[in-house]
Amino acid sequence: MLKNKSRKPIEIKIATVVAVSAILHDSDPMALEAALQEMTGGSADFFDNEFAVIDVAALGPDRSPIDWSQLIELLKKYRLNAVAVRNAPAEMEAGIVASGLSIDHVVAARQEPAAAAPPPAAPVAAPPPRAAASTMIIDTPIRAGQRIYARDADLVITATVNNGAEIIADGSIHVYAPLRGRALAGASGDTSARIFAASMEAELVSIAGVYRTFENGLPPEQKGQPAQIRLSGDRIDVLSLNSASRN
Repeated sequence: MLKNKSRKPIEIKIATVVAVSAILHDSDPMALEAALQEMTGGSADFFDNEFAVIDVAALGPDRSPIDWSQLIELLKKYRLNAVAVRNAPAEMEAGIVASGLSIDHVVAARQEPAAAAPPPAAPVAAPPPRAAASTMIIDTPIRAGQRIYARDADLVITATVNNGAEIIADGSIHVYAPLRGRALAGASGDTSARIFAASMEAELVSIAGVYRTFENGLPPEQKGQPAQIRLSGDRIDVLSLNSASRN
């Protein structure tokens, strides 16, 4: 059999992978198990085999040692696939790598030393206003199992987002049709992002990592109605677009 010489055995390309952050405030396995049980209500499909980055920045210096293998298995039990650890001190790194996880290095911007003030200069024209954020537009239905990610952009969808589909944007999300799947806006941390839908029927919504689920559906006065989702502090609000009422 002749092989296709033009086809390479493997190709490496840049890809965008969206992961949830599992922020640890405690390293005790029993406490973490209890918190996950309460969070998910025991639902086996609360998470949908998401990639997870474990963030240890909130753990205090008196933390107990972390059994990484045990933590990986615990997250996997709740359908979260740990892939990396963020904000890990140097002494943790050997154990993290040995467990098969990667180190997610977050590089902070370096603060340059203050410089002497320059001499007065002639006035210059004001810079032009920033261009509007780019927008991704989707005109076809989003089927169950599909994931759409608008990187550094707003996401506009003019067709139905079906149950089991997931739409993600670093900016805001606008769905001019029924929104029945999972919608995650402000994926890179933009707390001002919002989600708009002509017919709100979402399973899960999230703004900048703060999420709210609707296992029992939305309130009757909001289900299937035009609505917006916004972040208020650490609470997700559902607002009707037909009135000023708030849930």
